Amino acid sequence: MACPLKRVIIDGKINNLFKHVREEIQKVIFPTKIQIKQAFIAVFIVVTVISIFLALVDMLMSAIVSTAVGS
Repeated sequence: MACPLKRVIIDGKINNLFKHVREEIQKVIFPTKIQIKQAFIAVFIVVTVISIFLALVDMLMSAIVSTAVGS
């Protein structure tokens, strides 16, 4: 049979853990809907610009290699 004292120590640690978790969650500053929307738009624009740039570089390199190989 488990020792009752051991159970109290375990319960105390778990309660202490949840107390600390609650304290830390209250310190978190969650972004607002506007901040999320702005971040999404910024990321979307950057990814789009980089994708277009890489597509252009790929087409340029493809043309150069095709010309060099002579196909």
